[in-house]
Amino acid sequence: MDIQRRRYLIAAVAASFVSIPAARARAAPAHTVSVYKNRACGCCGGWVAHMRANGFDVRVHDVDDVTPQKQRLGVPMALASCHTAEVGGYAIEGHVPAADVRRLLAERPASARGLALPGMVPGSPGMDGPGTAYATLLFDSRGRSSLFAQH
Repeated sequence: MDIQRRRYLIAAVAASFVSIPAARARAAPAHTVSVYKNRACGCCGGWVAHMRANGFDVRVHDVDDVTPQKQRLGVPMALASCHTAEVGGYAIEGHVPAADVRRLLAERPASARGLALPGMVPGSPGMDGPGTAYATLLFDSRGRSSLFAQH
């Protein structure tokens, strides 16, 4: 093989390694998640770490009272948890797994206002302790909820 052809092949192979990560970045943009939480809440920090580890760009807003954010985003108080987030126009209440958020963003159900994992469920993302079965709920603007995922 002549030198000119060898240089061309080496350059082509090197360029392909550079373009693969760039193509992946364009194909799967990071969704920005705005999280509203009390600064003293440790489990909320665990959920933030879970979301970041799953590729989300997370912006944390420490607030004294999360209730106004829940009201602004239309989270039914019956579904409340310790922190409230917003991503892609949806409300995310509590320790909802990143996979459920990704599914919501991919499917974009017409009537959905958001997802909720009410309470403080042991074993859910960010919560320590032995895992228990739990369900992520989809809720609409009227406060009605339905099963979205079981874990």
